[in-house]
Amino acid sequence: MEKSKLANIIAIVLTILAFALPLIKLGAMPDGGDAEAMALEYGIMTLIPPLLALLLAFLTRNVILSLFLGVLSGAWMVAIVSGDIIGSIAAAFFNSTNYFVDTLADRWDAGIIMQVLIIGALIALVTRMGGMRAIANAISKIAKGPRSAQIVIWLSSWVIFFDDYANALIIGPVMRPVCDKFRISREKLAYIVDSTAAPVAGIVLISTWIGTELVNITQGLTAAGITGVSAYGVFIDTIPYRFYNILALFFVFAVGFLLRDYGPMLKAELRARTTGETINPGSEVMETEQIETSRHDDDNVNKEDNAVLPMSKKVAPPNIWSAVIPIGVLIISAVILFYTNGLTCIMDGNGLISAEEFASLSFLEGVREAYSSSDASIVLFQAGLLACIVAIIMGFILKIFSVKDGIETWAHGMKSMLFVCIVLILAWSIGSVIGDVGTADFLISALSDTLPPWIVPALIFLAAALISFATGTAYGTMAILLPLVIPLSAAIMNFAGGDLSLDAYSSVYSYVIICSSAVLTGAIFGDHCSPISDTTILSSMGAGCSLIDHVTTQIWYSLTIAVAVVVGYVLVGVGLNVWITLLITAALLVAFLFVVGKKVPTYKGDEPVKAEPAQ
Repeated sequence: MEKSKLANIIAIVLTILAFALPLIKLGAMPDGGDAEAMALEYGIMTLIPPLLALLLAFLTRNVILSLFLGVLSGAWMVAIVSGDIIGSIAAAFFNSTNYFVDTLADRWDAGIIMQVLIIGALIALVTRMGGMRAIANAISKIAKGPRSAQIVIWLSSWVIFFDDYANALIIGPVMRPVCDKFRISREKLAYIVDSTAAPVAGIVLISTWIGTELVNITQGLTAAGITGVSAYGVFIDTIPYRFYNILALFFVFAVGFLLRDYGPMLKAELRARTTGETINPGSEVMETEQIETSRHDDDNVNKEDNAVLPMSKKVAPPNIWSAVIPIGVLIISAVILFYTNGLTCIMDGNGLISAEEFASLSFLEGVREAYSSSDASIVLFQAGLLACIVAIIMGFILKIFSVKDGIETWAHGMKSMLFVCIVLILAWSIGSVIGDVGTADFLISALSDTLPPWIVPALIFLAAALISFATGTAYGTMAILLPLVIPLSAAIMNFAGGDLSLDAYSSVYSYVIICSSAVLTGAIFGDHCSPISDTTILSSMGAGCSLIDHVTTQIWYSLTIAVAVVVGYVLVGVGLNVWITLLITAALLVAFLFVVGKKVPTYKGDEPVKAEPAQ
């Protein structure tokens, strides 16, 4: 039997089971119940919606259908406990549509959708003006082969440090031509983008992540009754213990520098180097209209350009300023708007601190608090819109297109992001379903136990990873676990006879820092591995890679790093210095690359591939 037919049969069986198993709870809760009550009622069955979506995605490689069935199964579970079969069928259908509508009605989600659309429009305009090709040509002069190209992409990902969404949406498309030139697979590009975007944004001192992290840390400190400790100080002190963030960034560099890969990524890289097929043939790539290049005679037009441009439009000759100016406007305006938006929120009483508290801060402290209070989804949409306006004006002045043609290109660029928006809406909807079913509540109750202090940080990391993977959200995982973990870690050290002075040098404070770090970094690890995560979706889209190809190639690298992270938390749990721990875990990763990884052949763009894959 063909693999595809077998996979489809398994998918059908899993779907039937997913909808049949909840029937044993028919009418169990006539009045319904909250997430905690649902978790108690369903138990391990609360994992059905995320697991169904994940398994179907891998089996069918149809992301939209898989996510939709995941949402529908969750809505069915919510309905079945409080009604009869016929009523529950109708309720499941209508409730699932309500999840989609509620997602779009959410201000943050709507802002992200607008941000995705406007970045797609900007990419189309910059491509039309020859900016993308010019960047590729410029980088090609620096990068001489796959090794230097991967390092350049890694370094570029640090430029847009302030937001992981913006990073994925900009770095991926800009670097596609570079990867194609040196026959680097799109799977590898998606991996580099995904493994630098959130890890960077999660640990830099000014980013869109800090506001969420500080709110959750503050809630945890309050729940633990800890006073006199700054949430921002806790955030700073957690940075050296963010093992997954740090090791993920290190591993991306090591893989690129050593030119060693393993698992499905090795297969993808060998395919790209030896055949030139940087995109896996037959994969479902999250782009629209892969139009053949034969319709144009312009040598500067390639398949990548055509994917984001109307069929009747030609690409202008390469011009580096056509990219530098619009993208520069995007970055600079975002940096400014983060401050002004956050300042407005603070002055209106909607910020993390009061206007009076803000007035007493130094400039740098004020910038930090303004960034933390800003609405990142709206700011990046506004910055992208400004960049698009500048790009249209530039194209008109340079006589590349008329204003009408520029707007047509702008609209077509947004159209190219429609598939991504649908997937994001479905992913967010399944996140809402999971919340109503009580998946996170079940996982927390199932994973809680009395354990020796030295092993707790490692287990917290794994718990955060599991919740983040199942729910597809790092933010949600932080919000769920930090208010629980901070008081838990303080209580554990109290029971263990720790120093309760709660200053920056006490054993309790250090233990709280380690455990909080495990939540923050574990959430990113699980988010990276999950195909229902928005950052995973955006990274694959930005790189022009199939979502499933991205997940199946990246997960092996993420799991490798996770093993090193668990070792790291065990070592700091028994008292080893954090910097020594980082050196040991980094050395373990390099050793693993040499033992398990295989040397990938190089390619310089103008010579035959070197036959080295057997090494």
